[in-house]
This record gives sequence, structure tokens and C-alpha cells, in this order.
Amino acid sequence: MARAEIGMVFDRAFPAAAVGDYARRVEAAELDQLWLIEDCFYTAGISLAATALASTERIGVGLGIMPAVARAVPITAMEIATLANIAPGRFFPGIGHGVQDWMGQMGVRPASPLAALDETISSVRRLLAGEEVTLDGREVRLDSVRLDQPPAVVPPVVAGVQQTKSLAVAGRVADGVILVEGAGPTYVRWALEQAGGPDPFRVVTFTMMAVSDDRREAYGWVAPFVAGLITERRPAFTVLPFFDEMFERVERGGADALLDMPADHWREIGAIGTLDDAHAHLESLEAAGVSSVNVFPGDDLGVALGQIDGVAALARR
Repeated sequence: MARAEIGMVFDRAFPAAAVGDYARRVEAAELDQLWLIEDCFYTAGISLAATALASTERIGVGLGIMPAVARAVPITAMEIATLANIAPGRFFPGIGHGVQDWMGQMGVRPASPLAALDETISSVRRLLAGEEVTLDGREVRLDSVRLDQPPAVVPPVVAGVQQTKSLAVAGRVADGVILVEGAGPTYVRWALEQAGGPDPFRVVTFTMMAVSDDRREAYGWVAPFVAGLITERRPAFTVLPFFDEMFERVERGGADALLDMPADHWREIGAIGTLDDAHAHLESLEAAGVSSVNVFPGDDLGVALGQIDGVAALARR
């Protein structure tokens, strides 16, 4: 069983000016990766990635995710190629659907989000490989486009997706997937099945972490966030055999009703509980095929900076 790389996420709400210091702290803690969030209408992922890469020497920097239709395909490929040439082997781009309401606000909502994802990722990967691409697709149209400076080291392009059909697209056209908060080993295995079991295939997770000698205290820190994900019926939760029980708890008693949930349920959905519980969650993800585990921090920058040492402790097994 291969060990996963361990990293941190830089939340969408953090000030852009903080990313350089944050990246340096992640590297100083001897973590492996930093993943950046691009959500409308917060901060732009490519700019953050360039700053993080320029501020560090070793860590990988991932971007999760660029909406497929937010940029023209050749521009997306140019941005990726430029960063890949500046920092060979250190930039990991992610592409996804984006929130469709946001795409509508910008006037770029595709008639077929699945076709847009398929055609964008496949075209970007071909351009990064140095090919000349002509395509008259449902959502993407290109006429003899070729990058002048394709990357010497072609980065893997991963898809940020959750649902069955999108995972199937990812399995056909991407180098891997990003699975967001709540993705435990059960969901990871399910997602890989939906993707068709491609090999090799990178699996990146954004993982909740709350560690205390007192399990109940740790549960209390994340219970409101977890309750929200359960109420949203996130796929990472609905595939679990105990989802109905969790949903009923939240319906009946809100987030506090989750505090008495069995420890193995908490270990399934995150690095939550004691440090031993967190290690067990990490090992279960590795056994399921995850190659990169990145802790999603609290939404306060000061709290997140304090979490870096905790994530480093998790990585030291």
C-alpha cells in the first residue's frame, strides 16, 4: 500500500496576500502539497498558484478547481503550461463543472455540462502534450490550435467531480479526480468504480480534521459543518450504509445529535477524534487508493495557520 502525500488547503475566503506566507509555512512543516480553491467570486486560482510556487521550492501546488467554461480552452492550457514550465513537476491543475448558477451569472452556462467537461479536459490534455487540436464539439470549438511552449514535464490534469456521470467522464479523459470534504474510503471506492477503475489514476481528497484527546470535543468542533453536508445530501455521504441514520439524527436534533455517533462513523468521514482515529482514517484512504490527502482548514486564517503543525503531526506516522 503506497503512502499518500499529505498537504493543506488554502480556503477560498482567505486573503490573497496571505498565500505566500501560508505556502512557506506548509513547506516548512515538511508537508507535501498545498491545494488552492478557485470559487466564484473570491480569488483567482492561477494567480494564487503562481504566487505559491514562487514562494516555495519543493511542495506541489494544486488548483481545485478551474470551471471548464470560465476560460477559453487554449487559455486554460496556456496558463497550465506556463506554470508547469516555471515549476516543473510541482503544479497540479484541476478542472470541474463549476457551480452552474455561477456560470449562468457570467453568461457561460453550457447546454451540456458533461460535454463541456469532457471536451475541455481532453482538449487541454492534448494541447499540453504538444498536439495541434481541431474540434467541433458540442461545447468546445477549436481550429488548428497548438501551444507554442507546451510543458517539458506534462502535469496530470484531475477532475473535480462528485456524481456518477461526471466520474465516468473523469475516468475516460482525466488523469485523476479531486474528491471533496467527507470523502472517506467507502466513497473513494465507489467513485473509482464509477470512473471505470482506470489505472494509473490519481485520487486527491480534501479532508476534514479535528483532533483532541477528548473525542467528543473533536466531534463538536466539526459537527455543524458535517451536519450541513449531510443536509445537502452530498454524494460522499449518501453512499454510506449509515447515511439514513446520520440524516435522521440531524433532522431530529441538529448538529448536536451527531456527537453520540459511533467513533467508526466519524473515522469514515474524516480525520476526526483522537490522533489514533485520524491516523486510522488516513490509512483507510490509502488502502482505498488515495494518493494525496489534504486537510481542509477552518474558515479563519489564524485557526488554519495553527492547524498546520497538527497536519504535520498527522503526516509523521
